Amino acid sequence: MMKLKIVLFILLVAGLLTAAVAQPRPAGFTNKMKADLKSQVKEAAQHAWSGYKKYAWTMDDLQPLSKNGKNWYKHSMLMTPVDAYDTFIMLGLTKEAEEAKTIILSSLHFDLDNDVQVFEMTIRLLGGLISAYELDSDPRFLKLAADLADRMMPAFKTPTGMPYRYVHLQTGKTRDSINNPAEIGTLMMEFGQLSKYTGNKKYYDAAKKAIMQVYKSRSKLKLAGEQINVITGKWISTHSHISGYIDSYYEYLYKSWLLFGDPDFKTAFDIHHAAIKKHLLSKTANGTFLRVVDMNTGKELASTYGALDAFYAGLCAYTGDVQLAKDIQQANDYMWTKFGMEPEAFNFKTDTIISAAYILRPENLESCFYLYRLTRDYTYLWMGKVMVEDILKNCRTEEAFASVKDVRTNVHSNSMHSFFFAETLKYAWLLFAKESAFDFKKTVFNTEAHPFKILIKKE
Repeated sequence: MMKLKIVLFILLVAGLLTAAVAQPRPAGFTNKMKADLKSQVKEAAQHAWSGYKKYAWTMDDLQPLSKNGKNWYKHSMLMTPVDAYDTFIMLGLTKEAEEAKTIILSSLHFDLDNDVQVFEMTIRLLGGLISAYELDSDPRFLKLAADLADRMMPAFKTPTGMPYRYVHLQTGKTRDSINNPAEIGTLMMEFGQLSKYTGNKKYYDAAKKAIMQVYKSRSKLKLAGEQINVITGKWISTHSHISGYIDSYYEYLYKSWLLFGDPDFKTAFDIHHAAIKKHLLSKTANGTFLRVVDMNTGKELASTYGALDAFYAGLCAYTGDVQLAKDIQQANDYMWTKFGMEPEAFNFKTDTIISAAYILRPENLESCFYLYRLTRDYTYLWMGKVMVEDILKNCRTEEAFASVKDVRTNVHSNSMHSFFFAETLKYAWLLFAKESAFDFKKTVFNTEAHPFKILIKKE
């Protein structure tokens, strides 16, 4: 009898806890609340930029704890100003935008003894410069973009057309033939858009050959693997998931179709997305997560999910698969609220942290933005409000914002990536902005949240 009472007590408590967790957020979200949050985000952008100017001016990134700058390579390429420029314009920060533009056009060049990662240079610098040209019309931005792209073109000289990971900006020397779908495929929007403005198809053609070669290398289950040899075309890792090494490959297939109208991209995305739904989804009481499987067999290899994976809810909403987007965002919200901020990696089956850092990533906020804009469900404003307030409270330092070593302790680490300006602050602001602040019919974000204009004529 005592055992029965204990069991009943446990069930009662569990039921009360479930009821507490499941309480719906209030539907109303006032214009004043939106305005207050937008103001907080703008102030955060100004605060972070002030710290960068004070301690890291002309360098790539600010290290907010040691209060000094850090370059990615031997020589600075102004990562933070380039990544921040279009965000400042969008947020109406005219003074900050002009400061960023001035330093970019007076100091940035690419005749440097730098051995650079093609993917990162493309999404941050090439994407940022193209977006700056679209917003400002200053031809110097486009000239810089074309020079950078030309210096990276030798990376595509492989038997498969899939690029090496690294290229030297002065010599064109390449290295690292073991690449991954994300770094191979996440070049299409930037190189393709550059072709539109320069009239030179070489950029579009090289990037399309690369991304479609990944698609052609898909498994019988229609999944992509994690690593591939760009010389032989053979898969080195057959792990399949939607996280780092693969994530933005899927994103760029769909967005490149929107941007360029090329049906090959839409076909490839649809086939991959159907395979993801068939083999990767894992429904739980806390929402739908996506697991790691073998690309050839579909066998589960890990129940790992994390901050990067959170983008897929937004992408699903963007493509019209709204119910799946909602189910995944439920999991994203759980991952965030369980720890006060999301960890870098999380085991959703054991409900435990694998990697505890939060490095100011934007993907969860990004998905809130897409879901709210496409459903008008206030749930996603409330989710985003919690995320924004957690970031502004837990990551703020005296001079800027810092990553967090462990979301269970909120101890800071000495890093503020440039994507904090390009993505995190931008999505945080846009979530509460008027619809006119971003038009889905006219503009597409690259994976670094640099806005690109849709130049094709719609029938």
